[in-house]
Amino acid sequence: MVARLLEKGWACWPVDPSVTDWIGHVLPIAKACVSDPAEQAEWLQCEGTWFVGVDTLPNTPSGDVGGSGPLTGHAYQAVCDLYGVLPLHRGQISVIYPGYPRPRQGESEGGFRYRIKRDAAHVDGLLAVGSERRRMVRERHAYILGLPLTDCDSSASPLVVWEGSHRIMQAAFAKALSHLPECEWDSVDLTDLYQAIRRTVFDTCPRIPLPAKPGEAYVIHRLALHGVAPWAEGAAAPEDGRMIAYFRPELPAGTRDWLDAP
Repeated sequence: MVARLLEKGWACWPVDPSVTDWIGHVLPIAKACVSDPAEQAEWLQCEGTWFVGVDTLPNTPSGDVGGSGPLTGHAYQAVCDLYGVLPLHRGQISVIYPGYPRPRQGESEGGFRYRIKRDAAHVDGLLAVGSERRRMVRERHAYILGLPLTDCDSSASPLVVWEGSHRIMQAAFAKALSHLPECEWDSVDLTDLYQAIRRTVFDTCPRIPLPAKPGEAYVIHRLALHGVAPWAEGAAAPEDGRMIAYFRPELPAGTRDWLDAP
């Protein structure tokens, strides 16, 4: 699986009993977080079809949630072996509901078209900075670990990834940044490069849906282009929608690992 991750930019591990046990503790807590009015006021977007849920899961740095015990499993162990045991931030609880996508508040017409036609495809950590929303590296994740919490149809807005896109992105970003000191990377405007390389990815890389089930786990390379597919008409899902816990621990500060690590 690790070889697949490094080659393809994604890998999905089969149902793991330790992950299933962790979900048994986490799911009721995640549901309570999603239904909290204060969390909904902050995170319910796209006209009620997406609960963004950044930093919503009340886990410890080991992944313990309300006595669940530390996060374990083959997928998590694999990324720890690759990148070291990094402290886990409070996890994202991302929930997609029937009807997604609708326009996000403040989203332009072009942005909404991109959400529909291209799954709002993005590389995590390249944030839109300033009034002109120029893309800069402001978060340097080691990996993206997705842990599905609810069982849904494969057409109910799965995460999608462009296979092999991490290699194209890594080469382009290395050309733009590798000659600079690491401390200057976050001030470099990558917008035009990023948009051009996305077009290359769309033309050359296969789009792979990842409709994983609870107990499975997938890892996306930190530089892989990925997004969320529209909810297909008639797709079946529980009332809670497609709920996924995501972890994106950041690499140690002061290193060049965001560009140079596998």
